[in-house]
Amino acid sequence: MVTSPVHPPQPSTPVRVALTGARGGFGRTFLAQVRAVPRLVVTQLIDPDTAGVATMLDELGFGVDARERAALVASADAVDWADIDVLVEATGRIDAGYDYASTAIAHGVHVVMVSKEVESLAGVSLSAAATAVGVRYLPGDGDQPANLLRLLDWVERTGLEVVALGKSGEYDLVLDPAAGTVTQLDETVDTPDLPGLLTLGDDVTATLAARASAVSALKRSAAADSCEMAVVSLYSGAHADVEALHYPVARPDELADIYAARADGGIRMRDRVVDVFSMLRLPGEASFAGGVFAVVRTNDPVTWQLLRGKGHIVSRSGEYACLYWPYHAMGVETVLTVLDAFDGTAPARTPRQHTVLAARAAAPLSAGTRFRVEGHHHEIAGVATAIVDREVAAGVAPYYLLSGAALTRDVAEGELIELADLDEMPAGALGAFTQGFAL
Repeated sequence: MVTSPVHPPQPSTPVRVALTGARGGFGRTFLAQVRAVPRLVVTQLIDPDTAGVATMLDELGFGVDARERAALVASADAVDWADIDVLVEATGRIDAGYDYASTAIAHGVHVVMVSKEVESLAGVSLSAAATAVGVRYLPGDGDQPANLLRLLDWVERTGLEVVALGKSGEYDLVLDPAAGTVTQLDETVDTPDLPGLLTLGDDVTATLAARASAVSALKRSAAADSCEMAVVSLYSGAHADVEALHYPVARPDELADIYAARADGGIRMRDRVVDVFSMLRLPGEASFAGGVFAVVRTNDPVTWQLLRGKGHIVSRSGEYACLYWPYHAMGVETVLTVLDAFDGTAPARTPRQHTVLAARAAAPLSAGTRFRVEGHHHEIAGVATAIVDREVAAGVAPYYLLSGAALTRDVAEGELIELADLDEMPAGALGAFTQGFAL
């Protein structure tokens, strides 16, 4: 085990990279970009589908030398930790992902965490373990948590006070005013009232309620969104304004008005909150692309009136402004975090369990119910995500610790699932959460 700090290497030093979950969509975007960064040398690609990984390498045009250098590894017991400088953890599974990350740290390997599920419950303890042995543990750029934290760093270095921060949902709501329909990805619904709601009007909350009603046939929230905001909470100290997030249907130029305080006509009940909005746009308009935003208090009316004239988003009252980055480019950006981890150039952040991503029963649940994480958004049937403050979270089970676990008692609709209610939780991840909550 490494016991002394790692000295920053020279910028030209090659970086040996291993990637878990290599066959996934993120893995492909990361590997496609690695080819353009000569310093990055892929030494191990870890995924049970080694044949699929080999095919993907061929599709991406990896040369013979790169193919020969990269070992295709099917399981953890075949990993050669001595041949890795930075592990990119992207399994999305709490048991495997935690084990890979903790083992990497124990072997003196830096970790770039892409599996937000692992981060949400074990990030605090993994970060502490990395600090103790002198390696780096960083959330990966390209996913919204790291991007949002980067934006937050930039904004707060200017001295601006951030009152709300968040991202747009994964899929835009594209309104066709002539047809009176909205399309979200590949689903189209009739929304005859929505064309008349394109402006906020004087009553912001009433307009938002009417928009939400107009698109109520569409599923706009996802466990992944709450998980990402819970990760942001770890590093920023921000809390959820409401445990299920607000999800206003909004156009980007409205965000400063929407995330004003309630007393100022907005929706926000407290300061420094995380949230997600559903992007509303017309056909042909640019997407927010799952990007990130920060709403700040303005400090000088003349300055912000000047910025409003230059196209910046300033609330109608002039009291708030919104700064944003309309993108998250997945693995394309993660190469930057890998270099930051190796070179020691990333900002220092110490996560704490300010909130817990919990599970609230969406219906009555019987003792013996076994939970499974399923689908593209890694959701669990029968429970809804809830971001709860640390002060009320003692004994509450993190959402993703339910993965594979079984209920030991009947749980009424609306109850939070507690650790004492579960059996057969992943031992490593459970221990990591318990340790991290105590820090």
